[in-house]
Amino acid sequence: MNLLELFVEEINSIRLDSYLANRLDDVSRSYIQKLIKEGLVFVNGNSSKARYLVKKGDFIQVKLPIKKPEEPVPENLPIDIIYEDEDIVIVNKPQDMVVHPAPGNPSGTLVNALLYHVDRLAPTNDYMRPGIVHRLDKDTSGLLIVAKNDNAYKSLVQQLKKRSVKRIYMALVYGKMSLDSGTINASIGRNPIDRKKMTVKNKNGKEAITHYRVIKEFQEYTLVEASLETGRTHQIRVHMAYINHPIVGDSVYSGRKNEFSLDTQLLHAKKLGFIHPRTGEYMEFESELPNEFRKVLELLNIRNR
Repeated sequence: MNLLELFVEEINSIRLDSYLANRLDDVSRSYIQKLIKEGLVFVNGNSSKARYLVKKGDFIQVKLPIKKPEEPVPENLPIDIIYEDEDIVIVNKPQDMVVHPAPGNPSGTLVNALLYHVDRLAPTNDYMRPGIVHRLDKDTSGLLIVAKNDNAYKSLVQQLKKRSVKRIYMALVYGKMSLDSGTINASIGRNPIDRKKMTVKNKNGKEAITHYRVIKEFQEYTLVEASLETGRTHQIRVHMAYINHPIVGDSVYSGRKNEFSLDTQLLHAKKLGFIHPRTGEYMEFESELPNEFRKVLELLNIRNR
């Protein structure tokens, strides 16, 4: 068994199963519920129920069975493929879908679905991530590019390294921004206390740069557009929390009141632009906000009238 220990530093009003599914990367909520039923999750030293509401100061322990992951298998899962050719696939990933299999989450991922719907995926150094060039968090929706062959994979990875790939996100954040636009240049690394969490850190952190601009202001929230110059784990979420404007619905980094009873964060990868690895032509794709995101914006627009 692997023992994971989490100390709740932020104020939450969220079920234990939802909280852990958000905190533990690549682990599904259903798998967390299974662990809770089997008595492998403890809150303050006692076994707990999935419906327990997490509070600031709680000490949570999770026993994860050690199991060698098997090769990912094709699964007939619905996915939104918005473009495909002999080299690449552009997918509009839904919220609450993990990108690739991992221990504790061997199925139901985007990779499982792609293996069913696509004729081939590029081999990578990690056999659990065929074709995967970049990732989105489980609760982040939007556009992903996937490589179907080795040449496409190498070209796209190189473009990411050169920071030439356009990646633009929409996010609803708490509060009103003091500036209409700006750049957050703050290195990001693993939280030394909670290894599943990232944090801004000068020592041993990796360079992280996020550009943002205000799209619309509401009474207590702001809709922002964020573009990535680098691509660190949880980058936009960490950076927005760092400037005291965390993303609405982010149970890991916000610690704010969740008045919309969201089980997910309002962060969407809206636009993706890159050079096609075979033709050399620039391509750009855009996707609509998911329904839950749009509904919250509609409510806020009504309030603004």
